[in-house]
Amino acid sequence: MTTTATREPRGRPGPGAGSGAAPAVLPGVLRSALGWTDAHRTRFALPDDVLEPHTQVNGTLKPLGELAQLGSTIRRTTAPGTPEHELAGDLVAYAWEQVAEGELLLELLRAEPFAAYPYEIYAAFAGYGLRHEGFEALARPLTATRAWAHTEQHANRQLGLVNSERRVGTVTHTDAGAVLSRTWLGGLSEPWMFEGPSGYALTHTVFHLTDWGRMPDRVPEKIDRYLRTWLPAWIDGCLESGQWDLTGELLAVAASLPGPAPAELLDAVWPVLAGAQHPTGCVPETGAPVEDPAPDPYPFIDCYHSTLVTAFAAALSLRSLRSPEQTDGAVPGRERRTA
Repeated sequence: MTTTATREPRGRPGPGAGSGAAPAVLPGVLRSALGWTDAHRTRFALPDDVLEPHTQVNGTLKPLGELAQLGSTIRRTTAPGTPEHELAGDLVAYAWEQVAEGELLLELLRAEPFAAYPYEIYAAFAGYGLRHEGFEALARPLTATRAWAHTEQHANRQLGLVNSERRVGTVTHTDAGAVLSRTWLGGLSEPWMFEGPSGYALTHTVFHLTDWGRMPDRVPEKIDRYLRTWLPAWIDGCLESGQWDLTGELLAVAASLPGPAPAELLDAVWPVLAGAQHPTGCVPETGAPVEDPAPDPYPFIDCYHSTLVTAFAAALSLRSLRSPEQTDGAVPGRERRTA
């Protein structure tokens, strides 16, 4: 990467922030981030050896699954007929082609019946309406095993599995409320204990709980109050330290809360994140944004996720500011209640 100049991270909103500041920048941020993603869609392509044991999941299937998940949410959140809506749908269709319309995920499930990630990637498509009969026929008996119900993982990850089961439409292996109470966020942890890992844990707790912002009313009242109180301080710290990826995730959380949008927070922060976005549309994960005019100022691996997250958060923020009570009518799976 060639860098001709850098900018220091702008840690706090400038004088331009204020009432209506978020709606003024959000459409451009969303279009630009999606445009960059579309221009780099081949970087999400799966290698020919993706099914081989040596292939690194985090560099192949993980980015593609994130493209499917965040793209499908943007598609559902944006208005039909808009360029953003159509482009998000095209990106999900591309991801579905990459997994051979579910056939590749079936092969993964056969090879690793003990692994949750093929099921979770499939659930991103299933929640969008893309299904594979063979995958679900094999997944049904696997998700009914004792081993599936007792896979040892962090509570936040377990909540993600519950949401995946909801999306596929199967009986959940445990009660989501019981799992939520064991998360960092569900325990209403001391806010001054917030740091990077706990920040990502709490954002994903909200994403799994709300089905990636689609069902805000799943957020309990006490957690809603806690987040509305402390999100401004946490985001301010992220801006000061140039944590753009985590800032985007926290903005998505703010836009996933039930009831009125936290407009003051969104107005204060979005102009700052918009300022970190490169003219090409990409957003760095961390650090001082560069002013290099090159078409690829950052390595793909260092900006694809933060760019997707920025688009995702922008779409949710626009929806939250325009229609705070809107959900897309998603039907949850059947919950298994446990003692």
